[in-house]
Order: sequence, then C-alpha cells, then structure tokens
Amino acid sequence: MSPPAISATGLRKSYGDKVVLDGIDLDVAPGTIFSLLGPNGAGKTTTVNILSTLASADAGTASVGGHDVAADPDAVRAVIGVTGQFAAVDNLLTGEENLFLMADLHHLPRREGRRRAAALLERFDLTEVAKKMPITYSGGMRRKLDLAMTLVGDPKVIFLDEPTTGLDPRSRRIMWDIIRDLVANGVTIFLTTQYLDEADQLADRIAVLDRGRLVAQGTPDELKRLLPGGHLRLRFADAALLAEAARLLDMSTQDEEALVLQVPTDGSVPALRAVLARLDAAAVEVDALTVHTPDLDDVFLTLTGHAADDTNGQAADRSEEMAG
Repeated sequence: MSPPAISATGLRKSYGDKVVLDGIDLDVAPGTIFSLLGPNGAGKTTTVNILSTLASADAGTASVGGHDVAADPDAVRAVIGVTGQFAAVDNLLTGEENLFLMADLHHLPRREGRRRAAALLERFDLTEVAKKMPITYSGGMRRKLDLAMTLVGDPKVIFLDEPTTGLDPRSRRIMWDIIRDLVANGVTIFLTTQYLDEADQLADRIAVLDRGRLVAQGTPDELKRLLPGGHLRLRFADAALLAEAARLLDMSTQDEEALVLQVPTDGSVPALRAVLARLDAAAVEVDALTVHTPDLDDVFLTLTGHAADDTNGQAADRSEEMAG
C-alpha cells in the first residue's frame, strides 16, 4: 500500500486558554478527497494551517507528502498548494500577470512559466479575460484564477479551505468538476467546508471535527449508517403482494392505499440483498424500490449537537484564524 499523503497523530493546539485542537489523528490516502467538516470555531482552519506549515502544533506529529511538517517544512511547501477561503489574487495585476508572478515565485524558467500560465488559463476557461484585472471578474472566475495560481507549482497535495464560499450554484458545480479532475490526475485534496452536500458529493472520506476533537471518520455512506432511521420503501402491484411481503418482513410498516411497505434498514448492500432474497424465495415481486438513509445534515446535527449552518462560534473561528 502507498504511504499516506497526509497523516497526523495527536495534534494539539491552543491559543491562550482556548484549546483549538485536542489531539486529532488523520490519515489521508494519496489521490483522494478528504473532507474535514465542523462548525465555526471547531478547529478546521487551524488544522489546515498546521498541515500546510503556516502554524506549529503544540504537540503531536504530522507529515505531508512523506515529509515531516515540523522537521522539514520546506520540503512540505514544495509539494503542496493552499487555496484559502478568500481569493488571494492581486487586483493590480491582470489574471495572466498573477500567474506569471506565481511562476516567478516558484523559480520556473521564463519560457516554462509562460507555457504553464497559458495552459492553466485555457484549462480554467479564463483565456478571454487573461489580460483583464481580476476586480472585473465574477466570484467564480476569481476562485478559478486563485486555484490556477495554486496549480502553477504543480502541487501533489492541495488544501482547499472553504473553496466555494459565496459562489452561486453553477460556479460551485464548475469548481466541483475541477476538483474531481485534479484527483483523477493523482492530486490529493484536503477539503474543509460547511456545505455538507459538497462533502457528500466530493469526498472519499470525511472527518467531523467538533470543539477540537474528531467525533467521527468514514466514508459518507458509513457516516450516514451511524444513525437509525434508514429504510427501504417497496411498492407492489396489488394488495395481496403487499400483505404477503409484510408477513415475510418483520418490523415493516405498510401503506395499503399506496401499496407501499417500509422496511427498517441500515442502507447497506447486504441488508438490501437479504430483503430481496427473502421476497424472491416466496415469489413476491417488487414493482419499485427506493433506499432512504439519514443524510449528512442528520449526521452532523447528531454528532455536534447543532446544525451545519449554526453561527455559534464565529467569533472563536475569527480569533483562531487571526492567531494562526
């Protein structure tokens, strides 16, 4: 197995009397999207800052791209890219000039820098506005330019801290496609977001951070199966089939008018197969089947005690970022 692209053990960080990270462990496989979820003030930004060498941990160890974050920060910086919550473009330069500047900062030869900038402008559909100032760009265009600037250095690991904050739905979808394309080409993405649908759509694995501690980790489906309330909804052609299915399947609830049977389940494939096998053995044919499981909003609310858009802790989050 390949070594992890990102790993952390026992990371701790405090700012004065406020404990921001209270001993977290992470393991991110290369070429995957890992999403860190948490309410404002949970410690997401501090985690990114430590892993990207922008802040030091009080305790614990971490490595990125096989390099120790504390012992060899220069090596870590050589393999990562960071895109923060707000586009870090220079409004006094054109879009093209912003990319040229990044190429110079990475000490790329002039010809290679120009070539890479042109390729990124085309990739992000910014060629027509390349010679315009970013202040004239839409929010989605500025985000794309910001990410393009991150890619000038050809990073193997990218930290995306709230990358779609403030974007309209279409721009968010475009950004999602860009992120998926990066991963398809072998890049590892560490994504922090408060948009649970974004994590559900993109992430291979998710960790939920609350008050500085990780309260759950797993795939989106694994996290959803942590909660009760999942069920199969089976529809039948007539009342006789419905009644027979209800007899076969314990704990089921029937809606005789809609010819629907609701069967509790964790939503897993084995559970689904077991139900269908039982019906098949009795020659009970199902007209339609849908699987209903708790969504990430339910998971988040249960694990953290508040909804994902809860604004409590915003002041703590701001102080965390300022201190970081």
